[in-house]
Amino acid sequence: MIHPDTKLKWVSKEIGYGVFATKLIPKGTAVYVRDQLEIIVERDAALLKNPAYTDIIEKYSYIDPKGDYVLSWDHGRYVNHCCNPNTVTTGYGFEIALRDIAPGEEVTDDYGLLNLDEEIPLACCKEGCRGVARPSDFDTYADHYDGLVSDALTHFYLVDQPLLKFFDRNTLSQLNGYLETGNAYISVRSQKFVEGARPTPELRYRNERKRSLERSE
Repeated sequence: MIHPDTKLKWVSKEIGYGVFATKLIPKGTAVYVRDQLEIIVERDAALLKNPAYTDIIEKYSYIDPKGDYVLSWDHGRYVNHCCNPNTVTTGYGFEIALRDIAPGEEVTDDYGLLNLDEEIPLACCKEGCRGVARPSDFDTYADHYDGLVSDALTHFYLVDQPLLKFFDRNTLSQLNGYLETGNAYISVRSQKFVEGARPTPELRYRNERKRSLERSE
């Protein structure tokens, strides 16, 4: 779910639509959170082999740490890339404002952190654009964004958080643990999908919880 103080707006024929702030979105604000209405297409789903849907899924979704495609149900799927973005994904799975986003300013993120399957050309909003987003960008820029994210998180409870009610319990517990102690920071790297890798802590928690519920039934 995208922040409520945003709207969809036409940018250009080359880029198409983009998402723009309608009010000031302060640094440290959660701008996007994966909620229970998002459409999840599993990596081995037959739907990905249907050409009628493949282009839509690949264009408007991102790949999560499990390797599944996540398609936003609202206009969050129209957020465009910028090589100097004002939001970026965190290790906790939500997107955070790295700096104040002014009313009328476009909300952008870095496609290099979306677990790309292949290179994609970029139409960046800033000079010095990389020109192409690559699967390797995740490793190249993760440390850089960790510094920006950890700084933005210091503002998290100093600003209004309209999306906070959509955070799942485990994410909120991990986030609060870090903000209260300064320890156990979860890196942006935790959001990287690695084929055949061990499940992330969040995925292990969900699997253990699922098994616990099944045993209690």
